[in-house]
Amino acid sequence: MKNLFFIAALLFSTTLLAQKAKVTKGDWENLKGITEYNVVFDYSNLSIPKYDSEEEFLEDKMAKRDEKEPGTGKKFKESWFSDREEYYEPRFIETFNDRYKDGAVKVEKDSGAEYTMKVHTTMIYPGYNIGLVRHNSKLEVTLSVYKTGEPENVIFSADYTKIEGQGNGGYDFNSGQRIADAYIIFARALTKHMYKNNK
Repeated sequence: MKNLFFIAALLFSTTLLAQKAKVTKGDWENLKGITEYNVVFDYSNLSIPKYDSEEEFLEDKMAKRDEKEPGTGKKFKESWFSDREEYYEPRFIETFNDRYKDGAVKVEKDSGAEYTMKVHTTMIYPGYNIGLVRHNSKLEVTLSVYKTGEPENVIFSADYTKIEGQGNGGYDFNSGQRIADAYIIFARALTKHMYKNNK
């Protein structure tokens, strides 16, 4: 039993270490002392692997779904956008805040905090789950921090790559749930980096 716990802990550690963060402006220490962030999410210029654009991806997926069952293509497109507020953003916020159980640092949408944390998702790979075969979702994110109302004055920025969702116990048949899991992994990695560099 102890070996199982050790293996689980090792896999969890490896998952977090896999998240690559390249600081592109400022330093982690610039965030020291900030206890609350107004968090905003940006999906502009989003890239999807194997497609030239997000529009091309949506057109392809809609056509394939309508071919199997007319009318389902439009539903897919609607959920592709609504999943952001329904799944991705709440999972990121909940996970981030849960990691700081004492409330020492928190993020909240429309909070009016002095500093804003911008989560700009630049790439999404939705992955898939067809029962016997599944593939994890993946993200790439540019994180930036600036004084609220002054987005041109970024005090910290980092590019995150290799963010990979790990699945929800094999029941992640919904693409929104799969992608949301990658946001959970991202929030865990981010808080780990913030805590490590701002003790």
